[in-house]
Amino acid sequence: MQRYLTPSLLLILALNTGWFVVYSADLGVRGLISETPGAVSRVFEAGGVLANAGIALHMIAGAILTFGAPLQAMPIVRRRWPKLHRRFGYVLFVLAVATGLGGLAYIMLNGTVGGWWMSLWFGVYGGAMIWAVVNTVRSARAKDFDRHFACATRLIVLAVGSWIYRMHYALWYATTGGIASNDEFTGLFDQMQVVAFFVPYLLITEVLLRRRSARRGG
Repeated sequence: MQRYLTPSLLLILALNTGWFVVYSADLGVRGLISETPGAVSRVFEAGGVLANAGIALHMIAGAILTFGAPLQAMPIVRRRWPKLHRRFGYVLFVLAVATGLGGLAYIMLNGTVGGWWMSLWFGVYGGAMIWAVVNTVRSARAKDFDRHFACATRLIVLAVGSWIYRMHYALWYATTGGIASNDEFTGLFDQMQVVAFFVPYLLITEVLLRRRSARRGG
């Protein structure tokens, strides 16, 4: 059963992120090339060339990463096309580092809409993504496949984090009308979300990874 369940869930996850992938990539490109970037989104600013480039890189690379990471993890890719899996892994490495560094550069140059609390946790998120992808590649090169699996699993969780963030908001607004949330992202719900979109999922992942290790006698 698990043989079919895991690839099915990964495929469903990739397909369900499709709308976000298109939205994020389109927003990043338009913000980068527009003569009036502030009109595209408030995260872009007129004259903020470096900050705009950072957030655009974050959006574009992150969009591809969000879709590509679940597909990369599909067992059929790893088993039938190991060379493709390895080569695309390096592509995802570049994308994840670019996503993380682009976001971190933007935070350092411009801050975030929600202030220092949002900047702090988005910074932690970006750093965690870079850490996860670096260790995913290092463990693969060292042929430590158990550690590679664990780091890659963490990376997938982080790769779809931006999509999870928006899904949380969509569900919250659909069910409550947006209680404890505002346009400045300083409401209680907003402050919780900068942690809740990735930390709880990483904790759940760690529990599952430890159980897997225990079953395998690791």
